[in-house]
Amino acid sequence: MAAKPRILTDHKDMIWSLIPLIAICAIIAVVSGNCSVGLTGGASDDKTPAYDVRAGLTANAASLPFPVRLPETPQGWKPNTGSTAGIDSTSVSNTGYITTDGAYMQLSQTNAPEDSLVGYLSPGQALGRGTIVVGERQWVQYRTDNDRSIWVANLGDVRIGLYSKGGDGDFTTMAMAVLAAPVIPRTALPVPTG
Repeated sequence: MAAKPRILTDHKDMIWSLIPLIAICAIIAVVSGNCSVGLTGGASDDKTPAYDVRAGLTANAASLPFPVRLPETPQGWKPNTGSTAGIDSTSVSNTGYITTDGAYMQLSQTNAPEDSLVGYLSPGQALGRGTIVVGERQWVQYRTDNDRSIWVANLGDVRIGLYSKGGDGDFTTMAMAVLAAPVIPRTALPVPTG
């Protein structure tokens, strides 16, 4: 059978040529383990290594001018990020977690005023929703214009901020973990050798 003249080739021919190529690529991706279908969206689905919260917060405690707490990671949660940033002539220590429901929860610790912390966590508008008592501490609740919640507690020498689109149960879990957490001693960072 003679080949189809090139002038008669159209977009249907191109699509039929690409289908087997796409199928082969999909099979290779699934077999190699580089592709998966997540149906639950929980922390256990995440294949990236967990962030070392202890090392990150210990380094922050040695360099930041306020007490830093090391909360125990709640069961089923996965720490995935850590950072520091400038806020109101001071700093903020941030740690991120993926909850068992797959929501991101950010824990922020700073000695900046509450309104500065809220402005840092929500660059848009944040409206107060009232207060709640968790762990014998009052937490001020806010709702952001991107449908996230913020809880802030004033512990005297430090403000604790929680930011997530998760439910109140996730906020309560992290609030209890932070309040039960010890303050990390301020020690000098080890000097690298070699």
